[in-house]
Amino acid sequence: MQLQVLHHFQRSVLCNIRGFLHILWGFHHLLEKMGNVESSSHYQKHLSRFLPDEQADIDSVFVALSESGEAVGGKGGKPAKKGVTLTMLKAHVKEALPESMVVRLYNGMKSISPSEKSPGSNGQVGKEQFVIFMSAVFKGNAEEKKGIVMKMISNTDSTVKGSQIIEENKIKLLKFAEDLVGSVVHVLSYRKMLKGWNLKNVQNSTTGTKALASQLVSELKSADGKRLEGGQALDAVCDESSIEDWVFRVPQVSAFLTVAVQQGLLILHSLPDQEQETFPLLPECQGVRGSRFVSLLNIPSVTYINSHLPSELQHKWRLLFASQVHGESFTQLCGHIVNQGPCVLVLKDTDGYVFGGFSSCSWVVKPQFQGNNGCFLFSVSPSLEVFTYTGYNDHYMYLNHGQQTMPNGLGMGGQHEYFGLWIDSNYGKGHSKAKPRCTTYNSPQLSAKENFTLDAMEVWAVGDLPESATGTGPKSILDADPEAQALLEMIGKGRKSDGLRDPADGDGGDN
Repeated sequence: MQLQVLHHFQRSVLCNIRGFLHILWGFHHLLEKMGNVESSSHYQKHLSRFLPDEQADIDSVFVALSESGEAVGGKGGKPAKKGVTLTMLKAHVKEALPESMVVRLYNGMKSISPSEKSPGSNGQVGKEQFVIFMSAVFKGNAEEKKGIVMKMISNTDSTVKGSQIIEENKIKLLKFAEDLVGSVVHVLSYRKMLKGWNLKNVQNSTTGTKALASQLVSELKSADGKRLEGGQALDAVCDESSIEDWVFRVPQVSAFLTVAVQQGLLILHSLPDQEQETFPLLPECQGVRGSRFVSLLNIPSVTYINSHLPSELQHKWRLLFASQVHGESFTQLCGHIVNQGPCVLVLKDTDGYVFGGFSSCSWVVKPQFQGNNGCFLFSVSPSLEVFTYTGYNDHYMYLNHGQQTMPNGLGMGGQHEYFGLWIDSNYGKGHSKAKPRCTTYNSPQLSAKENFTLDAMEVWAVGDLPESATGTGPKSILDADPEAQALLEMIGKGRKSDGLRDPADGDGGDN
């Protein structure tokens, strides 16, 4: 009897234990289900940012990456149970991007925390991580991008503190910027998307890549929000808040990353709504004929200068004048740039310094300052930087020729005899008298020597050709004779003699 009672007691306890375990299992299953719903909701939030055609394109690229012939979407819109390895990503990208950039992109994808049951938790990049990465790159804000960029800069989670780590992070940050800029030049060339710019007709981009990378890094701000000059920027603490601020304020970082991902992986690159670039890195190059012209610029410097132009002028550059093509003549220079709309002037002195300025309106020969506060000066070599209007005076641009009482030449900023940039009408001589700074643009001395000898010069019209230069309408002798125009300006007649025009001959203004 006692034995039966004992057996009954044991069966009762065992039953209760089984019941308790069943309850625990049910509770665990409920938590897991809730976690999956949360993960699926997070995934769907990022996926919903893309239009149906974009979603289909992302799906097809992920299928190609994971070498899977199955449909990517699972039941209920859950991520597919497939993963991508670094080897798979390299095989897909092939030679479109440098290997170092492919590794950085993979690290960026891996930086996305996968859900517990996601394939990304097994060491591969899962669909969930892939979609969220693309969402951050193409649709995300600076806050969403900061973690990805941090992981692409360094595959460690440490914050940069202490002299040894600071020195290490200097190298990592600068190398990331160089890889980013270099990858864009590489992939645009590989995909034949240089828009008429021929690498044979520009300077080597290696130096330009380093210069633009240094410039981008110099935009990093310290913890107190102050921009740090020169190498000091590299000493700043590179934590997530500073990287977020950097990505927010420097649009080139996001733009370059977008181009590298889009053209490197060939994702979201051919859909109708992707045809118009929101940030045109390279303008279309026009007016370069033959192989004897080699620009003073390189691809990175063109993208940098172009990014500072008004948005309506960023789509096209047209070569107006090049000393190596049109000759070393101030008269030739004036004849090619007058009334041609906004222009970018680029000079090189005999010491190898490259610099110039942007004129926001057409050059006109007259003995007064002209232009507006959209003008700026810039340096290309030895450093890359743009110098904008200070508000101190309105001495934006000046062009005069053939007069005895006023300076003859082309100038920007400063004042007579002390221009931030000056080319004398005695072509070949110039000065940059800006000590300590140019009053109009706050630029330093741009040339190696205050008084420099000009080695080469080129001028690009930017944006569409203005109506005044299309050749429609009658011509005046003043259009071909800047000296005569300047004389009329001197006596106060201006262009009132425009009535003295020849019949239209149909000549265009494109040189």
